Parts: sequence; C-alpha cells; structure tokens
Amino acid sequence: MKNRAGFLASVTVLLVGLLFCGIPSFAADFDSILQRWSRTYTAKGDLGDVITITATYYSAEYIEALVQREAEKNLWTESELENYKLELLKALQLEEYIPIMLSFDMKGAPLRMAPFDNKVTLWVGGKKLSPADYDKRFNFKLSGKREGLVYFPRYDENGKSYLQGVSTLRLTIDGNIGPITMGKQIDFFWDVSQDDPSKLYRGRVAAQLELERLIKRLNQLKDQKSQLEEQLAGIEKEIETVEARIEELQKE
Repeated sequence: MKNRAGFLASVTVLLVGLLFCGIPSFAADFDSILQRWSRTYTAKGDLGDVITITATYYSAEYIEALVQREAEKNLWTESELENYKLELLKALQLEEYIPIMLSFDMKGAPLRMAPFDNKVTLWVGGKKLSPADYDKRFNFKLSGKREGLVYFPRYDENGKSYLQGVSTLRLTIDGNIGPITMGKQIDFFWDVSQDDPSKLYRGRVAAQLELERLIKRLNQLKDQKSQLEEQLAGIEKEIETVEARIEELQKE
C-alpha cells in the first residue's frame, strides 16, 4: 500500500475536479448534498495567516450525487454512467475502507504534518482508528493548497464493521501541525446513522465488483496452493532421505 502514492494522487485529481466543476441543471441539489457531507475548519493568526481545512465524508448519497453530476455534465449513456461509477467505487475501496477527502489551504507559515498518519484520527463510537493509507504528499511541508484522500479501516480483525450501530463519526487533526492551530482542537463531525453504502452496489456494478473480488481471491488461493505443494514436495523428499538413512542403519 505504501507504493500507491501516484495512484492516490490521480484519484485525488479526479475527485477534487468533480467537486469544483459546476453543472447548472444539478448544481443546487449537489451543493445541498455536499453541504451535508463536507465540514470546514478555519483559523486566523495574529500576523494575518489563515488556514482552512475541509473534510468530506464519502456517504452513499454523496457518491451517487458525484456520479449523477458527472453524467449530466458529459451527457453519458446509462452504460457510461455505470462504468464511471464502477471505477469510482474501485478507487474509493468502500468494501475495505472509510475514505475521507481532506483539503488544506494554508496562507502564511507552512504546515508540517509528517508523519501524517500520526496527525489524523477517526473516532468511531469509542474506537480510535488510524489511517490505513493516505496521500503521501501530506508528509511534505505544505504552503498553499493541497487535497488528498485518507483511508481508514472499515472492519476490525474479526471482520466486523466499525460503523455497525454507530451514529456519529469524529475526525480529529492534531493542532500541532502549524503555529496557527497550535494547542487548538480540530474536529469534524458527521451523522452517519442513515448512510447505507450497500445502496451503491446494485446491478451490473455489483456483479462486476464481485467478479473482480472473486478473481483476486482465486489468484490468492492458487498462490497458496503452489506454496503448499512446494512445502509438501520438500517434506516428501525429507521423508525419503530419512527412510534411506534408517535402512542404512538397520543393515549395519
């Protein structure tokens, strides 16, 4: 996962582009949906420095709005819409992670957030989650604007969803990332009680994602089989060696 910086950067460009390209016929609805799932924190320093941080949670409603807005902009057919939705869901990896888009706009003294996975936390109920992956550009000194995805684990080691039975999420960013926010609490809250990502996985999109998961699992099983066969061959060879030595000793 550490080698995915380029992939995450390209995904970020795609998703951030969707946030800011307007479509008149859908703009009002999309803006209201974005407002429900986007949170903004702003702080000002004594010397005129200003920091603005925006966090956007990828709910089912928000993802569907992104897809519909892009479809209207490009006058897509139903098939083209489904193909785009499929690629978007694969990029967000909702079946494994809780993705959140973070946008920083720093006017003034630069931020220093490395290592970034130690600076951001997602509180799900009483559980504290650290990022499973994130845009590695957040580890570099930040002055100006930067956006990127942060992925938090969706399931615990037993396969149980962290979101099960949870109504509120809280994202916390360490205030020590810069002089303006030093000693301050940076929190973002979302009500996720009505969010249902399963609504996104229907029809051809669901079938294609399941097919890709099954192919991936099949390849994993084949690799495991190959490893076990090598181990078995090694054991059989050792058995032959031991039996041959036993026969030699018995003849003496």
